[in-house]
Formats: sequence, structure tokens, C-alpha cells
Amino acid sequence: MSDDDAVRYIKIFTFLSKEEIETLTEEHTQAPHKRILQRKLAEEMTILVHSEEDYKAAVEASEILFGNGTAEALKNLPEELLLAVMEGVPQFTITREAFVASPKMIDICTELAPIFPSKGELRKLIKSGGVSLNKEKVGDTELLLGDEYLIAGRYLLVQKGKKQYYLLTVQ
Repeated sequence: MSDDDAVRYIKIFTFLSKEEIETLTEEHTQAPHKRILQRKLAEEMTILVHSEEDYKAAVEASEILFGNGTAEALKNLPEELLLAVMEGVPQFTITREAFVASPKMIDICTELAPIFPSKGELRKLIKSGGVSLNKEKVGDTELLLGDEYLIAGRYLLVQKGKKQYYLLTVQ
């Protein structure tokens, strides 16, 4: 939302005191790129509609997936939360048999789940550091995947570039 709307909405849709709102508005004016008002409004609304626990879980999940979250934090993310956050992200399902029979990441991401249009493009992106698997850069064009790579025993999170995510489900 726009800055003007955020100033108006934070007054209407929160139970913050006048002093808190004035302080937040001043901080926002000093650094509008940080979107302080929009973030605070999102926090207050999420807590009001859901709960503080749900707000913290959503922040943690978005930080893991879209911020500087670690592979370890991703692996510890509850399955329901992973699926909720990944809603709207392109998803592919592959059979366990196909996963075991063709364990090369390059085959999985081009043939079983057409994330990349060709093996050549995938190799190029891997060599330039543009591919991540479960929040870790892939450096080996011949990487073999096994059960140890699966999140919650069935998911792979492939990242192409900085913002393109794909969720693969092994069934």
C-alpha cells in the first residue's frame, strides 16, 4: 500500500496509542524505504485476526524463504507452514520411483519437473551460482539427489536466480 494509505490505515485498523503512531510515522518519514508503517500494520492485523504465534511463524517462514534464512531453518520448518508459504509458487510432483531411478538434479529439474528449459541452461546457471537447492547454492552440475535432500521426507525447494522458487513434491 502507499505511504499515505499506511498512515491512514494504521490509525483506523490498530489499537496503537496516538504516541506510538506518531513515533512510527516519524520513523517512516525518515526511512520510507523500510516500509515501517506497512510492516507494523501487517503485524498488528495478523495478530488481531490470527495470533502472535501465527505472526511469528509467518515472519520466520518468509525470512527463511525470501530473506537470509538458512538451509537448517528451512529443514526445521513445519510442513504445513512450508506449504502455506509456497502457495502460489509453481509446484511439480514426481514419483518416488522416478526420483530414485533418475537421481541427477539436472535430470529432475529438466525432464521430471520442467523448471529449466534445457540441461545446458541449467549447467550454465549452476556454474554462475544462480541455482540453489533447499537454500544452498548448487555448485556441482552432476549433483545426485537422495532422501537426505528431501525436506520433511518429500519436498525439494529449487531456486532459480534470486526470486524464482519451485517446490517439488516426491510421492
